Amino acid sequence: MALLRRSPLSFKHPLRRALHSASSRPHKLTVGIRREDPARIWERRCPLTPDAVHELVEKDGVEVLVQPCERRVFTNKDFLQAGAKLHPTLQPAHVIVGIKETPLPEVLTDPLPAPGIPLKAAQPSPHVSRTHVMFSHTVKGQLYNMELLSKFLASENPNAPQDGTLLPRLIDYELLTGDDGKRTVGFGWFAGVAGTLEALCAMAHAHLELGVASPFLYTPRPHTQPSLASIRFILRDVVGAKIAADGTPKSLGPIVIGVTGAGKVAEGCLAILEDLPIEKITVEQLHDVVTNPNTSRRKIYVVHTHPKDYFVRRDGRPFERADYYAHPDEYVSEFHIQIAPYLSLLLHGAGWAPAYPRLMTNEQLTTTLNIAQTLGKGRFACVGDISCDVEGGLEFLSRHTTLSSPFYTVRPPNLPAHLPSVTMMAVDILPTALPLEASQHFSKAFLPYLRSILAGYKHPEELPVTEEHKKTHQALERATVASGGKLRAPFEWLRKPLYVWKATAQAAGTGATTPGSAGVQEKITLPRGPEKKRILMLGSGMVAGPAVAEICKRDDVELIVASDSLESAMRLTTPYRNATPAKIDVSNPAGVESFFEGVDVVISLLPVPFHPSIAELCIKHGKHLVTASYISPAMRALHEQAVAADVLLMNEIGLDPGIDHCSAMSLLDSLRSQGKEIVSFTSFCGGLPAPEHADVPLGYKFSWSPKGVLSAASNAARFKLWGKECEIDGDELLRRYFPDVPLSTVLKFEGLANRNSLPYAHVYGLDGARTVFRGTLRYPGFADLMHAFKEIGLLEATATVQPEQWDMLVRHSLERKLGALVMNDPASLRSALESVLPAAQRENVWQALQWLGIVPSSLAEYAAHAGPYPVSRDTTLPPLPGKPAAPIDLFAALLAHKLRYAPGERDLVVLSHEIVARSKGASEEEVHTSSLITYGTPEASAMARTVGMPVAFAALQILDGGVRARGVQGPMEKEVYANVLARLEEAGLGMKESVRRVSGQGGAVEGSLRRQWEASN
Repeated sequence: MALLRRSPLSFKHPLRRALHSASSRPHKLTVGIRREDPARIWERRCPLTPDAVHELVEKDGVEVLVQPCERRVFTNKDFLQAGAKLHPTLQPAHVIVGIKETPLPEVLTDPLPAPGIPLKAAQPSPHVSRTHVMFSHTVKGQLYNMELLSKFLASENPNAPQDGTLLPRLIDYELLTGDDGKRTVGFGWFAGVAGTLEALCAMAHAHLELGVASPFLYTPRPHTQPSLASIRFILRDVVGAKIAADGTPKSLGPIVIGVTGAGKVAEGCLAILEDLPIEKITVEQLHDVVTNPNTSRRKIYVVHTHPKDYFVRRDGRPFERADYYAHPDEYVSEFHIQIAPYLSLLLHGAGWAPAYPRLMTNEQLTTTLNIAQTLGKGRFACVGDISCDVEGGLEFLSRHTTLSSPFYTVRPPNLPAHLPSVTMMAVDILPTALPLEASQHFSKAFLPYLRSILAGYKHPEELPVTEEHKKTHQALERATVASGGKLRAPFEWLRKPLYVWKATAQAAGTGATTPGSAGVQEKITLPRGPEKKRILMLGSGMVAGPAVAEICKRDDVELIVASDSLESAMRLTTPYRNATPAKIDVSNPAGVESFFEGVDVVISLLPVPFHPSIAELCIKHGKHLVTASYISPAMRALHEQAVAADVLLMNEIGLDPGIDHCSAMSLLDSLRSQGKEIVSFTSFCGGLPAPEHADVPLGYKFSWSPKGVLSAASNAARFKLWGKECEIDGDELLRRYFPDVPLSTVLKFEGLANRNSLPYAHVYGLDGARTVFRGTLRYPGFADLMHAFKEIGLLEATATVQPEQWDMLVRHSLERKLGALVMNDPASLRSALESVLPAAQRENVWQALQWLGIVPSSLAEYAAHAGPYPVSRDTTLPPLPGKPAAPIDLFAALLAHKLRYAPGERDLVVLSHEIVARSKGASEEEVHTSSLITYGTPEASAMARTVGMPVAFAALQILDGGVRARGVQGPMEKEVYANVLARLEEAGLGMKESVRRVSGQGGAVEGSLRRQWEASN
């Protein structure tokens, strides 16, 4: 028997084979109706009704294929009777319509023969692209759907025929709008209706947990009824009638429902609430309605709130809509105080974007619940978040819910134990709970657009004739995300999240692959314009904002901000077209390394221990590095390797170190060029709260973890003072501080010696100077109080404690310190403090401990207290860890909370050099000062600007080839410090210099330090 062999030509790519098929029968224009993702068990909606299908078949002459589905609100039989045909894959369909995203394996991307053209067998058939219409959830850069978007792009499909020009067109319903910019096709109203019903059910459950049965137990869940009419009947004639007749439970007080948003969602919420006996009230009426014992409970009170009701400018000016959208960072929300505490149920229908203030943060939720507890049972017990923005407008919304399990209780990590959880309803497919009416409404709105799409296949060379057809065509053009294998111009920015998806997938080790690549991992490259340079920023902490802003002023530079918090990276990069966010796991070296491809300069804002490993990757890949941190021994050890690799590792280019180096070297070099001899150098720097915000223990506040400040309190110090080398042991640093540093006639400072100043004698060329001193500035009282905390044991880093409550922390620390049992009552603790603190300090320290909330206090003591710090019972303290921890770690967590900057508070940075110089052979000396005093702005803190901006200036200079040095460096060369200082001057952060002559007595600061040191010895 002869063996049949298949020709190798039969194994051509199926798409290419299709391009050469021929048929004498014209292909009929075909629409395919997808079944929704089988994983979405509740999705029963359909974009076209059987009536619409009948019109398309009978009037338009279109073939309609329907993918079989037994879950859909309309049956297969309904569609067959309307003239449609069932098809398992919809392969013949030119236009494929569905509701939600198409499952990735089912996305058909191959072209089809053009419809309606008779063909000759000898001729190849002309082919056309398919069109997919769906809610793609790609147009906001949603990372989880970037793989779906990639299927429509030639750049991601190298094997697509005709260079990808016949890849499908993607149209998104969400983008179909009228001339007024409002959406014309959607389910918002139905989401509002269904969300309200589900939220009322969730509130009834929350009431049961409070031990109360309310009339809302009878609220019909929308999917359990055959129609919206039957739902409204039950809500009106059962729930509403019961409320009107018997009232709501007395223990719950008046039921108040708040609604946010001004679109279709809010309209749906308000429409369905009309079936209850409601009274609409204003925000100004809330307090009286809730607190007045005569308020009727036979009504439901509804307050529809708008941004003007709860967003206020940081400077106190009233809300202005145009100003809000132009400057959202200038606004903060007061919803948590003005509105939320009075609500029984919040129906949240307002949208949110990362650049805008949240409606409520996690910390604000704590404030709300504290106030709500004073107003009675059930206040702010339940939220229906119909917007479903996870960690969005409501930061405490931690996840979506489903119709199978529509609500859950949430407790943010910072929520104190005595406050109740909040019931959250956040079903993300609410309209499908009303599948019949929602589909009917949607089909009617979508049908004109579908006819316009089909017309493009029938007569592609003809533009619409009537004005109405023109508008429909223009709307479809606006709603087209991609066509011909390319993103449409308004969506070119989606290249950024597309890159993030690919890079993140590769960094996670999942391997970002392209269709047709057979699982081979593709090299990740960020799309970049011609001649564009690229900077990779690792970290998105508090100093990143000003650095990002400066770098992004350069249109010829692309910036990638990679962070372990993608949300933070997105918040930083959203305002800039040339900045891209990315998620990174710095504990995964291979993942980090994947970001180095194609970048020119790397900025590391990561914690110091990560810098050496990042530097090693920079050496390996030939990338320059910029950090604001001190040069560690591990970093310095890489010098020779970096030089050999022609790589610059620029460190110490923040504030301190950074601007202090630049300004010191500038002044020193200037004096030397005049032939002057440097005899004394003192330098102080400090980041502090502005004086008006410093009325707290320590006179200090933190915008990041206080652990570094607490640890620095135990650093040894060395310096040279009036010809003598001096040393302070780490245990003595807080005792041997300098009570008066005379830098200002207005502000008073004390100073602490800053580590080892002696190496700077060599760095700055001061080997012959009589004084070399670098110090840290604090407000008076800092060192004494911090030393007291140390004596109590709060800075202990080796032993561990496990207090059950915060007011036991001091007791546990003292027990470790004294090796004896201490009772946790105020009298016993005061007695124990006598063993470790001098009498003059005890009362001030006790008041500080009370203010911090880490010692117990009786109500009488609170009432009688008249100390310098206003004592209050802080119910918002962070949760304690459930395991033993070092006292310093617990204390740092506490200070980060209690001594944090509140919205609108500003900080202060002070940097001051005093350099004493003289001409050779002269006895008269010149005292030169160089100072920077700057306050935080609404845009950024002073610390963020003075650290982040030098980093940016240095990185850009290195990027432009303006720094010749290689190896491990600081900003000691003129080509670096001159540029940084000039740019800082332009930014309003210039150093102010002065000079005065003295008769050999030294400078004011040097003399003061000398006198205080001699007095303490």
